[in-house]
Amino acid sequence: MSIWQRPCLKKPNIMGDEIQIRQFRNEDAEAAAQIFYDAVHIGATEFYDEAQRSAWAVEVPNSDAWRDRLNAQITFVATSDKQLVGYMTLADDGYIDLAFVRPDRIGTGVAKALYNAVETKAIEFGASRLYSEASFLAKRFFERQGWSVLKQQTIERHGIKLTNFVMEKQLG
Repeated sequence: MSIWQRPCLKKPNIMGDEIQIRQFRNEDAEAAAQIFYDAVHIGATEFYDEAQRSAWAVEVPNSDAWRDRLNAQITFVATSDKQLVGYMTLADDGYIDLAFVRPDRIGTGVAKALYNAVETKAIEFGASRLYSEASFLAKRFFERQGWSVLKQQTIERHGIKLTNFVMEKQLG
């Protein structure tokens, strides 16, 4: 049975509540955009300074534009108590573009539940690898899932330099 044939996957987490994993819906766009902004501005403070975080996420993305970006990929969302708590995307070639969790849910199993759904889906459609350009925070998470760093790189956003990591995991 494919992951899309199941209404959602349920998994308890360390907070004692259930995380439900399902496919992105258009009505999730506003909450997903806010999670992105909060994850950058609150969740990434250990790794990026204020100027870097502001360059990365100038403002909360427009929900229509964010909806279109998430619909252009396979997007899994995690909910808990009917609230969106995270999401992760997967392109047809195995690229993970976006992986964000609400800052108050970092380290509670949300990212792991999302990742398991993404990796399962990638294997189902025959991807030979998963890869991403990961932030410092995502790098730690992906390394725990068996990923390798291919290279560290510096990118520029709005004239500000940010470090991220090209990473991959071979599948199969």
